[in-house]
Amino acid sequence: MAGALSQFLLTGMLLCGLLLHALSQHGASNDSPSKRPNFIIILADDIGWGDLDANQPEVKANNTPHLNLMAEQGLRLTDFHSPASTCSPSRAAILTGRYGLRNGVTHNFAVRSVAGLPLSEVTFPQLLQKAGYYTAVIGKWHLGHNGPYSPINRGFNYYLGIPYSNDMGCTDIPGYNLPQCLPCDAFGPQVFRLKRSVHEGCYSKVGLPLVENSSIVAQPLDLWTLTEQYKSAATRIIHNARERGQPYLLYIALAHMHVPLAPPLPADAPTATHHPNDDRVYGASLREMDSLVGAIKSASDDTDKNNTLIWFTGDNGPWEQKCQYAGSVGPFKGKWQASRGGGSSKRTTWEGGHRVPTVAYWPGRIPANTNSSALLSGMDIFPTLLSLAGVTPPSDRRYDGIDATNVLLRGEQTGHEFLFHPNSGAAGQFGDLQTVRSGKHKAFYITGAAESCGGATGKQQLHDPPLIFDLEHDAAEETPLEARTPEYQVVAERIARRREELLWDIATDQSVSTADYSMDESAEPCCDPRQGCLPLPPAGPGMGTRRQKRSHKRAKVK
Repeated sequence: MAGALSQFLLTGMLLCGLLLHALSQHGASNDSPSKRPNFIIILADDIGWGDLDANQPEVKANNTPHLNLMAEQGLRLTDFHSPASTCSPSRAAILTGRYGLRNGVTHNFAVRSVAGLPLSEVTFPQLLQKAGYYTAVIGKWHLGHNGPYSPINRGFNYYLGIPYSNDMGCTDIPGYNLPQCLPCDAFGPQVFRLKRSVHEGCYSKVGLPLVENSSIVAQPLDLWTLTEQYKSAATRIIHNARERGQPYLLYIALAHMHVPLAPPLPADAPTATHHPNDDRVYGASLREMDSLVGAIKSASDDTDKNNTLIWFTGDNGPWEQKCQYAGSVGPFKGKWQASRGGGSSKRTTWEGGHRVPTVAYWPGRIPANTNSSALLSGMDIFPTLLSLAGVTPPSDRRYDGIDATNVLLRGEQTGHEFLFHPNSGAAGQFGDLQTVRSGKHKAFYITGAAESCGGATGKQQLHDPPLIFDLEHDAAEETPLEARTPEYQVVAERIARRREELLWDIATDQSVSTADYSMDESAEPCCDPRQGCLPLPPAGPGMGTRRQKRSHKRAKVK
């Protein structure tokens, strides 16, 4: 009898244990991979590969402690590339997973641009939104600010940010820039003398707007408080997501590290107006950016840590002609070009223009303290996020990004077999694919014509046969392979064949889009009323004046 009772009690205890285990597993499943993940994509602007401390530990700069920690707790991607080396084309390729020759965006949109990313293109935020995700974008858009081209019409439920780059408008208290720009109020000969084309000078007439959804909330905005506004909005979105019980995509396109820089500086630091050459500015800006990233990571960790992928990367390399206000390319110095004059970072296809610092963080899913040298691109964000969310992209178009899930989660080291870099404003025609990566080799069919610090540009040169570098032994791209060697001939033939195949594929692609780059003064988000702003169809009503911030009026963005 006692034995039977003992057996009964033992059986009961085992059943109770199994029940408790099942209940605990059920509770854990709420945070398991079966639950659709959240995505936070952080895109820095004009950032150098060497700006991330973890990429150059020997420098001991200590400018990015939060990103360093994220790398220690996640994955550092050391051969990750922006899809283009300037703003609009890079962002368009990231959002669509397609080269600019397919999506139509091959160079930057302007303040007066009527259109933007072609409406025939599909973005991954649109697809996630349709799948039930709450989607938000904070920061720089630069893919069209009028009517259907604005972020809230391209897949985002919420938008707070600047319609384009933070140097494409004047402010009351300018940040650090080269040349140093004057405030909005300074209407006079000196201002107009500084006026130049987009990204090469100062804007004197149109105040830099801050837009929330479809309304201008400040114009000109305050550069010096912008980071705090972005931080507040981002953390609010993350905390509210848990209350909604809805997966979310948060795309944060930072103003850092694009000029004008407006970081907090020590009390004894000179102002931008009186001493624009202070060498502490860039480091302070990096630390401010890193602090913002840290706040976003902390908010995510506090809410849904094990179910949120944070992916930090850059839109292109540093803007070299800005000298002390440009970042570090690390070892990727483009010495072949530098020795002949001209820049080798932003707007070029040298490694300094494309290779960007990249970290992926997802506790419990991405192994901690790991590195990957897989050859990847910002275009891969599109298929990877959709794959992780269980969303199938439209089958009526061709894509250039690859699903990097196995690289992120399973330690695979295989990325693109070939990766093409488009001309982005220096040599050649916009968007043409005249630079190719294949493993450790890189071929240039054209070089030159980008401005360096000091103003030299170097002449444009076509290369037939192409220059080919071995990046494994020559990261600085200093000495090309001899064209007579067997290694060169094998690589050149393989790259030429693949390039021809891709160009034919694009030429026969029925889903290729064409961007409208036409401009009209009335397309400005706001302008001096003396210039006679008029609405453009299908735009909404006019948007007020440059001094809108002071009148506390809200006006619709066209």
